[in-house]
Parts: sequence; C-alpha cells; structure tokens
Amino acid sequence: MATMRSEKLSVRTGGHEVVRDLTAECTSFLQSVTDGGDGLLHVFVPHATAGLAIVETGAGSDDDLLAALDDLLPADDRWRHRHGSPGHGRSHVLPAIIPPYASVPVLGGRLALGTWQSICLVDLNVDNAVRTVRFSWLAG
Repeated sequence: MATMRSEKLSVRTGGHEVVRDLTAECTSFLQSVTDGGDGLLHVFVPHATAGLAIVETGAGSDDDLLAALDDLLPADDRWRHRHGSPGHGRSHVLPAIIPPYASVPVLGGRLALGTWQSICLVDLNVDNAVRTVRFSWLAG
C-alpha cells in the first residue's frame, strides 16, 4: 500500500534575489516521515514567481546562478507584466526555466543527492518576502 505524507513550510527570502538552500529542511522532514525507508521526496513551491533547482551551493555557484538569470532575464522595462518592482515580469517567466518542483529519490531514509548537490529555492521576486514550500513523501 502506498504512503504519502505532506507538510508546508514558510520560508523567509527577504527583499532580495536569492538562492536559498532547503536541503536541511528536506532532511528534517524526511526524518519525521520515512522510518528509514525508500521512496521519493517531491518539493513544490505554489508560486508564479519562484522555482526549485538542484545545484551546488557555496563556492560562488549560487551567485553564478543569479548572475546567469540576470543575463537571461534582465530586471528592466522590457516585460509586459509590469506591476510591482521594476523588471517584476521576469519573475513570472522564471518558472518556465527553473520549474516550481523537484523530485529526489530517497534511499534508506536519506536523500540520494550527489556529493555537491543541494535542493534550492530560487526567487527573483523582491516583492514577496515569504514563500511557501510543500514537501511530499511518497513510498510504495
């Protein structure tokens, strides 16, 4: 019989662009629901202006990601979606590039990430300082 458990978390991102590592929160959630088993962790952000990426953090990689997104999606007046801060329309394009979900295998109750991988919230929207993240545990 399949098992699913789900939990919401509020994450404060502040008023600036951010790559926010959620790996510790994911691990904590898994410790409360897995009983050391195998399954799948699905992470979802129910927002039109944020995404989730599995990337290396630290060593400048998170800043490199923000710089690359700034090159790809400049915060200027080209966007038709114009409410909010200047360039806000780019935040609405972000989820087409960095999706609002990520799924990771869980083996023996632990995330099966690579050595340098982290699960990160990517948020360019400086107008929304608090984000909701939903963790879902699926086991067969």
